Amino acid sequence: MTRVVVVGDLMTDAVARAKFPLARASDTPAVVTMHGGGSGANIASWLAVEGSEVAFIGRRGADITGRNRDMELMGYGVDARLVMDPERPTGTCVVLVTHKGERTMLSDPGANAALSPEDLPRDLFGGGGGHLHMSGYTLINEGSRDAGLAALDMARRAGMSISVDCASSAPLERTGAEPFLEWTDGAKLLFANADQAKVLTGRDDPAAAAKVLTAWFPQVVIKLNAEGSLWYSNNRPDPVRAPGEVVDRIVDGTGAGDAFTAGFLPVWLDGKPAAEALAAGNALAAKCISNLGARPRL
Repeated sequence: MTRVVVVGDLMTDAVARAKFPLARASDTPAVVTMHGGGSGANIASWLAVEGSEVAFIGRRGADITGRNRDMELMGYGVDARLVMDPERPTGTCVVLVTHKGERTMLSDPGANAALSPEDLPRDLFGGGGGHLHMSGYTLINEGSRDAGLAALDMARRAGMSISVDCASSAPLERTGAEPFLEWTDGAKLLFANADQAKVLTGRDDPAAAAKVLTAWFPQVVIKLNAEGSLWYSNNRPDPVRAPGEVVDRIVDGTGAGDAFTAGFLPVWLDGKPAAEALAAGNALAAKCISNLGARPRL
């Protein structure tokens, strides 16, 4: 089994589910719940619960929230390498879910924005082999970018395979496609959804966008929500597709893309066919949206 090192964001998600259409500049009844979050930490949690050996590198505040997030990761079985920030709080994301299920996120990265190259444990990049998964948020955030670039460089030097995700379409668009593609040069695998792929390529069709992206990445995975997912390689004429799982009741869509990544990676790292890896990703995403919150149940 290949050890996976995840570099990324650790957050607390405050999820507010509106019961009725939003009453702008007034009150709307909602159900508000708190959960562990952060794309990188979510992926590490799902990987660990599903049986992978995984380490997570991140930064948290010296607050009770940070302590709780740290203990949660350990509870999942993650080798949590969290640096405690003496000044910044643990990151927080307010997830606003409308009565129709549409999600809007308001993110305060907190301590995540101070992740530095000095925070990267050298022992996780030694010994050869292994896999690095880089959260796009670490690269998009100017404060943590140097740490992300340093981790990518260390992984290349150590002979690790590398995958990268695109974080979120709006901050990716603000950052720009060209810088993101330059920073992630050398990664073997890119994860994106249709909106993120469009930001990077200008193509509306996910398959066309994936084909364009193989000019930078040997393999590209596009997540298509209920339609499933597709994989494109630069040595194949056509994409491989896998249909989405049927879900009787969607409880919470937060973190479904992270769960997909955690389902796909171990199968892909084991050298199995892309269709099998896509199916495993779709299955874990379906499991995630059937639960409350972006993480597995402890």
